[in-house]
Amino acid sequence: MAVYKIFPEKDATLYSSFPSQNTGLDEILEVSTTFLPDAPQASRFIIKFSTEEISNVINNKIIGSVTDSTGSLLTSSAEFNANLKCYIAEINGLSSDTTLELYPVSGSWDMGTGKYLDSPKVENGCSWDYKASSGSSPWVTPGGDWYSGIIGGLSVDASQTLDYSSDKDININVTNAIRLFSSGTIDNEGFIIKQSPSSEFQPQKNKVANIKYFSIDTHTIYPPQLEFKWRDYTFNTGSSSGNIINTSKMVATLANNKETYLKESVHKFYINCRPQYPERVFKTSSLYNENFYLPISSYYAIKDLHTNEYVIDFDINYTQISADEEGSYFKLYMNGLEPERYYKILVKTHINNNTLILDDNYYFKIING
Repeated sequence: MAVYKIFPEKDATLYSSFPSQNTGLDEILEVSTTFLPDAPQASRFIIKFSTEEISNVINNKIIGSVTDSTGSLLTSSAEFNANLKCYIAEINGLSSDTTLELYPVSGSWDMGTGKYLDSPKVENGCSWDYKASSGSSPWVTPGGDWYSGIIGGLSVDASQTLDYSSDKDININVTNAIRLFSSGTIDNEGFIIKQSPSSEFQPQKNKVANIKYFSIDTHTIYPPQLEFKWRDYTFNTGSSSGNIINTSKMVATLANNKETYLKESVHKFYINCRPQYPERVFKTSSLYNENFYLPISSYYAIKDLHTNEYVIDFDINYTQISADEEGSYFKLYMNGLEPERYYKILVKTHINNNTLILDDNYYFKIING
């Protein structure tokens, strides 16, 4: 039930039509094909996330927070998923079989300080021909070098097919590459994203596809992310005598919502619930003060309040709500949420063959420290 996001340390687009131009500070990452009658062109982008941050997530967040079937903490290894996520800025010319390919980059590269519209062109960082400034450290193959195939028993090739009905955002599983980065099997130099060989350098005008994503330098709320998910669910109520609620007519509240949180904070949200109409029994304490647990099949999600988009969606593997002696809870890492914005918490639970979405104005804000 854990989700943790980190942002890139550098990115840039490589343009075959401008083989020595750098675009390290551009707000857009482009993976496009361009029709020219005599010389079709293509663009690819490269993106890297900090090795230190990746190691921190795996060694200090994931390992030591996951339990095995007996409830014991795993301290040496744990299962997780890591996905590269990039958000669409503009797209046109999409065909039914437009495929984006992803590979780990081979060889270090400099981001540079150029932009696509610079005049004269800036050449102080990576480009189609060079890893660094123009004239130095050329790629072995123009357009970038990468690892492919099976390395250390893991396949590093990944892809995503875009079609008319699917989400055009990039959401590619890069778990194998992250494991190889973490183990030191290959150096972390990031990823290269490109169109498939059959689409790049397209000689037919009606088959070119222009696809643009927001970069780390965007002024929007959609920078690229590396999203880690792992299962640290546990249902251990200890000495608590609380019962699992068994009626869909219920009242649920967030017990400890502070409403504002620093962007690097971690908070454990508790959900108090009780029947709306408690059964009549003889007790010395108020029936309305008794706290119940949510059923095991309960999950949380987070929405951006302004855009109404899910930043963390319901997930039966990674957002399942846990329980301890105090009640039902989930842990939320604030680092992957954009600061100075409001968010809404939603809870989904299954009771007596009914699916309930609890949406009772559970709001909070992320602030800069």
